[in-house]
Amino acid sequence: MKAVVMAGGEGTRLRPMTSSMPKPLLPVANRPIMEHVLRLLKRHGLNETVVTVQFLASLVKNYFGDGEELGMELSYANEEKPLGTAGSVKNAEEALKDDTFLVISGDALTDFDLTDLIAFHKEKGGLVTVCLTRVPNPLEFGITIVDEAGQVERFLEKPTWGQVFSDTVNTGIYVMEPEVFNYVEADVSVDWSGDVFPQLMKEGKPIYGYVAEGYWEDVGTHESYVKAQADVLERKVDVEIDGFEISPGVWVAEGADVHPDAVLRGPLYIGDYAKVEAGVEIREHTVIGSNVVVKSGAFLHKAVVHDNVYIGDHSNLRGCVIGKNTDIMRAARIEDGAVIGDECLVGEESIIQGNVRVYPFKTIEAGAFVNTSVIWESRGQAHLFGARGVSGILNVEITPELAVRLAGAYATTLKKGSTVTTARDHSRGARALKRAVISALQASAIDVRDLENVPLPVARQQTARGSAGGIMIRTSPGVPDSVDIMFFDERGADLSQARQRKLDRVYARQEYRRAFPGEIGDLHFPSSVFDSYTGSLLRNVDTAGISDAGLKVVVDASNGSAGLVLPSLLGRLGVDALTINPGLDESRPTESAETRRSGLVRLGEIVSSARAAFGVRFDPVGERLSLVDERGRIVEDDRALLVMLDLVAAERRSGRVALPVTTTRVAEQVAAYHGTQVEWTMTSPDDLTRVAREEGTIFGGDGRGGFIVPEFSSVFDGSAAFVRLIGLVARTQLTLSQIDARIPRAHVLRRDLATPWAVKGLVMRRVVEAAGDRNVDTTDGVRVVEADGRWVMVLPDRAEAVTHLWAEGPDDASAQALLDEWSAIVDSAGQ
Repeated sequence: MKAVVMAGGEGTRLRPMTSSMPKPLLPVANRPIMEHVLRLLKRHGLNETVVTVQFLASLVKNYFGDGEELGMELSYANEEKPLGTAGSVKNAEEALKDDTFLVISGDALTDFDLTDLIAFHKEKGGLVTVCLTRVPNPLEFGITIVDEAGQVERFLEKPTWGQVFSDTVNTGIYVMEPEVFNYVEADVSVDWSGDVFPQLMKEGKPIYGYVAEGYWEDVGTHESYVKAQADVLERKVDVEIDGFEISPGVWVAEGADVHPDAVLRGPLYIGDYAKVEAGVEIREHTVIGSNVVVKSGAFLHKAVVHDNVYIGDHSNLRGCVIGKNTDIMRAARIEDGAVIGDECLVGEESIIQGNVRVYPFKTIEAGAFVNTSVIWESRGQAHLFGARGVSGILNVEITPELAVRLAGAYATTLKKGSTVTTARDHSRGARALKRAVISALQASAIDVRDLENVPLPVARQQTARGSAGGIMIRTSPGVPDSVDIMFFDERGADLSQARQRKLDRVYARQEYRRAFPGEIGDLHFPSSVFDSYTGSLLRNVDTAGISDAGLKVVVDASNGSAGLVLPSLLGRLGVDALTINPGLDESRPTESAETRRSGLVRLGEIVSSARAAFGVRFDPVGERLSLVDERGRIVEDDRALLVMLDLVAAERRSGRVALPVTTTRVAEQVAAYHGTQVEWTMTSPDDLTRVAREEGTIFGGDGRGGFIVPEFSSVFDGSAAFVRLIGLVARTQLTLSQIDARIPRAHVLRRDLATPWAVKGLVMRRVVEAAGDRNVDTTDGVRVVEADGRWVMVLPDRAEAVTHLWAEGPDDASAQALLDEWSAIVDSAGQ
């Protein structure tokens, strides 16, 4: 008598485990499920077996071959397309047409007495005998009802609880006579219980049900897969386990190297040639595959680890499944229900939350916290926040679903009934995401003031007027297919590092607050936003002398939202202004470096021909400002910072200016010459904002077009910087080129070096060691000051696997030599 093993299914519910491996080859206690099935067939004398294959068929054929190693005769019936449970067996009709045969699934774990099943079939003389078993929850299976004689009365596929009349379900194991093929059409998809059996019953053909005793588990979900491992180890199912039981429930296969100081608490299984080091703790229901390395200090509990996996020291794996050829690096943590596909890399100290799916060939970066599945080309992120808030590719990394979760997490950090101000740039993507954000905020008992499309500084200023916080969505600068979701505090400034971490934690735990129906937040659209902003700006920034100076300026709005403010602002300033590119352009919500440069060149030509005092160019969201002098020459951003600093310090003659530590030390000379002092800050905007809020701060800037006017606001504001510059130029009676000419030249060079996350700490340690007894400043990163005043700064990027270096010297050659020297130190540490 022959058997048919159905091994053609894709096992979609078991992805990512079945993304690169057919379901029948999934290991249970380090043997493919189908091998357990074949061994069961052999035990009951069914040595001649036909295997139906379709999905990844070659892998099944290559693994089992002709069955010689199992002492069986295997042949294969290959389906070109899925044919269903009956159609696949029909495809093997040529090998089965001469005698009674048994059909069994290649992906269900069982130890049923097949001999008794066959005997029952022959005794009843039926056309088909269906093997049944009793289960506590029959909803996921087809219910079969039989009469007292064992004849089937009714089949019911995937019932609801209202349709449950029995706990006996169809196991997909059948004994059949060849005549059944007369009821199966060739080369079309046909199912036994859905198509063939109802037709047989309609014609009164004898179909019997045999209720089997023993173990049966349909390994169709991740939960049932892990359960099957535990049941094998608990000996609830009668299958063979390769290896030696060195203590009760502790199975170790041939060639495994287990250190005597490893703690093993069975039942568990360690595969052949695996290596388990001292200090490892392996707890019950853990299965470790062949050639797996488990490093010192690792902890595994209810973990299923496939072949050729590396598990780093002090990693922690609980209730998870790890695919073959995957590397789990030091101190990584993988929680209950997570599944890591084949050939992945999980970086050190990363955390993968429960029930997350990481598909094959993915990299989870060191330190990442992953709480959503990694499916396509995405990579696990170490933190939500980068340099510009939460950033990513629109509708790939930043989706409406993500925006809803982020907004829900942010709302949860605020009190019920608080008000949040929302705004966006003029892109369609930002508009769509903002609507999702507003819905999530309202659903979390937050009132919303929606400004719609406004410049970023206006959004900050309006947030500071009575809101608990704000959210601005804009296109990432220079990256048109990406967006930034920016979160503000009650002052309109970026969230502090501490509040970012709090939002990170709430988002990671997915513990979002939901409002009761009566608590749903309101939505308001405030009026006269631009007039309010302009009025406040002109009241707080000194405009004395502007109307008398007769200045002419050229203003480039870059087709961005800054142009929304300019009409009311320029009209009230009393300055002769020529505005270019004032209209919004949805197709260009941001600009590349090349576009910006060409725009400045064009601005310079207009300034020169118009004989204007200077020209300014706003970025698309009105946050940053670029300058062109009266000759039409571009004033580079780092130079513009020194020009503004000189003007402010010369007028104020006291106070403090806030500058990031990466700024040239020429700034100290300029400030000191005019009686002011520099307070060096970290490179993050929130630290610059912190110092700008302090009493006595008269100016701040980052050297990249961002200027802070503390008398009006503690954040970057292009319009405020523009108004202040007009006033300063009007009162000083000097041109920008004259001011620039009196400031010493600076020689600061920058370089970025790729640095794996795993070695960033080592790099910084090496830098400190290399500094020796030289002066070291650790305001942000490590700044090493040479005896002759030259300096180099090394700063690891918080969001990317990169280390940034800056060096300053008396000339470019000296700065370049210093940069080369320390780049070599950083490179050597990263190798």
